[in-house]
Amino acid sequence: MRRTDRLRIAARYTFAFGSGHLATFLSTLSMLGLVLAISLLIVVLSVMNGFDKEMRQRILGMVPHITVQAAAPIRDWHTVAARLRSHPQVVDVAPFTGFDALFMHGKRIETARGIGLDGAAELTSRRLLRALSAAQVEAFSGDPDGLVLGVGIADKLGVTPGQQVTLIVPGSGPGAASRGTRWHRVRLSAVLDTGTELDQSTALLHLPLASRLAGLDTAVSGLQVVTRDLFAVSRIGWELMNNLPAGYYTTNWMMTHGNLYSAIQLSRRLVAVLLLSIIAVAAFNVVSSLVLVVFDKRGDIAILRTLGASPADIAWVFIAQGAMIGLVGVALGAALGALGARAVPTVVAGLERVLGMHFLNTDVYPVSFLPVDLLARDVLLVAGAAFAMCVLAAIYPARRAAALAPALVLNEDR
Repeated sequence: MRRTDRLRIAARYTFAFGSGHLATFLSTLSMLGLVLAISLLIVVLSVMNGFDKEMRQRILGMVPHITVQAAAPIRDWHTVAARLRSHPQVVDVAPFTGFDALFMHGKRIETARGIGLDGAAELTSRRLLRALSAAQVEAFSGDPDGLVLGVGIADKLGVTPGQQVTLIVPGSGPGAASRGTRWHRVRLSAVLDTGTELDQSTALLHLPLASRLAGLDTAVSGLQVVTRDLFAVSRIGWELMNNLPAGYYTTNWMMTHGNLYSAIQLSRRLVAVLLLSIIAVAAFNVVSSLVLVVFDKRGDIAILRTLGASPADIAWVFIAQGAMIGLVGVALGAALGALGARAVPTVVAGLERVLGMHFLNTDVYPVSFLPVDLLARDVLLVAGAAFAMCVLAAIYPARRAAALAPALVLNEDR
């Protein structure tokens, strides 16, 4: 039997233009199962990829990779910064001052962690302020008493750019050595809206003002380090600490956001395994469908054998049918999954507007929107795995069909 004849027979058993209605119906069911499983897997993987991308580029792109601090405020921070910059993996070093404060506007009060930035450290400033427009950055840079608040804090305070906010920094230290509570009026220069959890805790000021409010005078709380390798911060931190005098210690983003990042990675793997099992179930459906087709087409198989078709020819017909089912199911499923992944953010945003609620909130989740990152390698991997499963699933029915005895089948049909 020629190869074209095998494909023609397999196509008659698979698609609607054939005369075998039961075979076509069973093939269609198998295709639909593949389409649903593949499209669902691509959509879910794209969403998990989106969370991973936003975590790496948006959140980790704004927080310091490594933070160097000491038991006491750092006064000669220029010398320490020079030592840190000598490390080949260090891209930028910037001083900062952190303090806990109350932010008051009218009768509303919110707590936040104030961070003082050094305007001379352009790379670090750009990382933190890149969500602002050029005009907003200029307004903040030109005002020594300027303040940038996360949108979550600004909304709770009911304050808008141009209005004044009172900072209340509680005193520290026991007894007479304690510093009194400090009050200062600042002007809100801009509202930071990154769509991440940083919107609920960010309060940026200029470094001299922050150091003065924290009671450090010209000293700083520590130094923020940006590295070349985001995932080697533990090793780099140890190397930096060994190059500094005693009393210094380092922290890194893995200590603050590592659990969240690991949870996203673990969830992605578990979801992939779970949904691949759904594709395996759809492939098993191909086995049952083709077995029923073999039973339904026993007479046709017997006639083909009497006309000279070999058992291998019959087996290849059903393997080709499994491949056709897999090819159509994979193509439609991949296309539907890609379209669905592209449409998910729009659909979710529309549902939020209609229902008047937010499914994701930065009080709980790392981002306030549903991110999607459709990767070609995921589509190809899912499509290839599904197609291979369908071809493998067709082997057992093909062997059953090849093992049928023509004489016995024709004798039963008499």
